[in-house]
Amino acid sequence: MVTMERLQNIDVLQSPRAPAFLFGFGSGMQTLNDIVSEIARTDIPVLIVGETGSGKDAYARQIHRLSSRSELPFRKFSGTSLDPATGPYQGGHCSSNGLAAEAWGTVYLDNVQDLDPSAQRNLLAWLPDGDDYDAKSGQMVRITSSASMNFESHVELGAFRRELYFRLNGACLRIPPLRERIEDIPIFVEHFLAKHSTILKRVPPRLDKKTIQALTAYPWPGNIRELENFARKAVLFGGIQPALEELQFSGTESANKGVTQVSSLKSAARAASKNTERQLILQALQRTHWNRKKAARDLQISYKSLLYKIKQIAVTDGKHEDMREDS
Repeated sequence: MVTMERLQNIDVLQSPRAPAFLFGFGSGMQTLNDIVSEIARTDIPVLIVGETGSGKDAYARQIHRLSSRSELPFRKFSGTSLDPATGPYQGGHCSSNGLAAEAWGTVYLDNVQDLDPSAQRNLLAWLPDGDDYDAKSGQMVRITSSASMNFESHVELGAFRRELYFRLNGACLRIPPLRERIEDIPIFVEHFLAKHSTILKRVPPRLDKKTIQALTAYPWPGNIRELENFARKAVLFGGIQPALEELQFSGTESANKGVTQVSSLKSAARAASKNTERQLILQALQRTHWNRKKAARDLQISYKSLLYKIKQIAVTDGKHEDMREDS
């Protein structure tokens, strides 16, 4: 447990080049950061998996900072907005800004689970494979990518190319959610309070033992991003209590929910997998205007399998009751 005395003796900024929330007291986080330090010195592709707001982008940038390419640019592309015809493809050039691959230190592909089939195909053709780096891009480009916690479900369902998954997954870093690293919450809050007090030119609110207990009991579904928003509001409101009330915090309810979540972890995992499968099928049907054969091809499953899954998970749409089967 982090005491107020221990907290006061820690430099919350820790490094002028890295966010404080990359560091932690727990053995799990210390092991993770040791692995990051080792991986960063290589050129192996890294896949960073974690919940929304858990710090995946920060770790991608930290890998770049610790690499031999730290003086070269860091280029980020989003899976939700990556154009299949452009992006980091086209023979090693980025058509959006005209930069050749030789000018890039690290290419970071964010939320790769959202890449559509065309973008996946082009990315697979563009990515270097093993000793083929020079032939592909002229100079080896460091590839990092991030994905949601249910990424493997996308691969198993055929919504994401298995070969591309293995190409990106040279090494996999799994970032724990904030609720699994509660010993780090006090130091993070101090960091964010100091950061936003400086930005807003205000006196940072002080933390007491009761506030720390409340913050460590809260489940933080939005992870570090939610915690930073809390700290920003505390600075804006001029105190911790209004920001706590905004969280609608209830220590007893949060504790009870935590017990329920742990005891039914397998059930929750099964439900999440089913929900992911349903969402992927719906997205494919909507993308193909409810043409089931085209949707099956997009999902890389058989037409009969798709019909069975549609019936099993009760995918219906009143506007498309006569879903098309033509190719």
